[in-house]
Amino acid sequence: MKKEVSFSSQGQRADIGDIIIYRILPNWYAKSVGPFVFLDHIAPTFHAPDKPLMKNGTGAHPHRGIATLTYLLHGEGEHFDSAGHHAKVSSGGIQWMKAGNGIIHDENLNVDSQAGNRLTHGLQFWINLSSKAKAESPDYLAVQAEEVPQKLLDDGAGWLKVIAGSYENLVSRIPSYTDQFLYHVHLEVGKTLSIETKDGQEYAAFLLESYGNINDTAFNAGDFIEFGRKEGSIEISSSAEATMDLILFGGEKYMEPIVSEGPFVMNSRDEIVQAYRDFFNGKYGQIVYNN
Repeated sequence: MKKEVSFSSQGQRADIGDIIIYRILPNWYAKSVGPFVFLDHIAPTFHAPDKPLMKNGTGAHPHRGIATLTYLLHGEGEHFDSAGHHAKVSSGGIQWMKAGNGIIHDENLNVDSQAGNRLTHGLQFWINLSSKAKAESPDYLAVQAEEVPQKLLDDGAGWLKVIAGSYENLVSRIPSYTDQFLYHVHLEVGKTLSIETKDGQEYAAFLLESYGNINDTAFNAGDFIEFGRKEGSIEISSSAEATMDLILFGGEKYMEPIVSEGPFVMNSRDEIVQAYRDFFNGKYGQIVYNN
């Protein structure tokens, strides 16, 4: 039996400077999927050869109570934070930052000088932490493209990358504080992949490029799809004209209270007030840029 599609939607523009962004989650229908409470799609953009590089970031800002995960499909991303972490990842890599009990971070996005396609494209997720992890110290991890676990699908159907969580015998380096999964599925022209779901977990998909069918329903690039809670499989089929790229993500339902405001996601209103108070009192530190 195939899992029911409960609804689909498109994102809303939420640009930062000249970076074109579509806010996918939260939306009118869903506030979270498993531990994921936020998804921004950094739209694919081609850049002129003479465009100046970003030296620092798009703007330093605080976080508390979440982990951020940036999956860079194309380009080069650089991370800075007030805990002293600094790293760059290139096309196909992942930046993960545990905000924990408070941090200030910044990041930039430039073309990948090794790729030669002048393209930037990516996704940023916020992963809600348990109350215990919200109280812990910040952490950071950079995962380069060659370190991301990948499975070649049978009969040349394509591949599946494990960005977070696990799939069969593949396990991502990204830490998990609850049961979570985040996959990038690529299907060649006219191919199909069926994934069995787990009871008690929440599932959603986002189409990156091209169009295709999910459980016998046609969807287009940019569509966010949430699935119903009843068990069943998810069947993904590319069209006969083009390849298909899809993000499948979710996990076990977050069982603690969720109170969010601005860059903070906590378990109570009092904790939100304290998050702001600590930020304005300078307890999150300062970023020291390396330029």
